[in-house]
Amino acid sequence: MQPMQHQMMGYDRAITMFSPDGRLLQVEYAKKTVKLGNTAIGMACKDGVLIVTDKRIVDELVVPEAIEKIWQVDDHIIATGAGIVSDARILIERAQERATGYRATYDSPIDVLNIVKDICNLKQYCTQSGGLRPFGVSLLIAGVDESGPKLFQTDPTGIFYQYKAVVIGEGETEVEGILHKEYKDNCSIEDGLKLCIKALKKAIDGEQFTAERIDAAVVREGSTARKLTTEQIKKYLG
Repeated sequence: MQPMQHQMMGYDRAITMFSPDGRLLQVEYAKKTVKLGNTAIGMACKDGVLIVTDKRIVDELVVPEAIEKIWQVDDHIIATGAGIVSDARILIERAQERATGYRATYDSPIDVLNIVKDICNLKQYCTQSGGLRPFGVSLLIAGVDESGPKLFQTDPTGIFYQYKAVVIGEGETEVEGILHKEYKDNCSIEDGLKLCIKALKKAIDGEQFTAERIDAAVVREGSTARKLTTEQIKKYLG
C-alpha cells in the first residue's frame, strides 16, 4: 500500500493509529522534519568530545552571535539538535533541570546515559499518547563522565544509539560518507574539529561558508564544556 493511500484512509491523523503495515506515520513525518534541519556533527575523540553545527543564518541582518545551536546541559555535557529548534529547547531545559537536580541530590555530576534515557523516555511517551505529537527533533548529546567520552544520538521515536561519530540534518548523506572514510578512533579533538569543519563545508557547498555560521563546542577530559569563538574556528577552516 502506497503512503498516499495510507493518508487518504486517515492513518496519519492520530499518533496512536498504526497503518496496516505496522507504521506510525506521524513519527515518520517527524523523522522527515529532522532531515530538513541544520547539519550537526558529533565526534568522540581520545581526549574528549565535540559538536560542530551549521547555524544556518537565514537573514543577513541577524546577529550571528545571537544564534545558539549548541547548549550546555551541565559542566560536562553539551547538546545540539536538528529539526524543530523550539522542540529541542524544551528537551534541553528538561535535561538541564535533571542534571541540576541530580547534582543537588547526590553531590556528583550526572552520567551522560542518564540524561539520554530521560529525554528518550519522554520522546517515546509522545508516540503512544492521544492528543500529543512526536517531538520533531533529533538530538546529539555529548559529554565526558566517569567512563570516558560519550556521544549519543536520539531520534523522534525515543530510540538512542551511542556513536563514535555521527551526523544529523540536511547534510547527513554527504557528511556520513566523509566520516566513514576519514574518522579514526584515536583522533584528538583538534583533528576532530578539522575533520568536522571540512565535512560541514562540503555539505553546504555552493553557499557562503564562513566561521560566523559555525557553532562549535568541546568537552575535554578533566575540564568543563566550552564553546569555540569565531576566531578559534577560523584556525580550523584551512
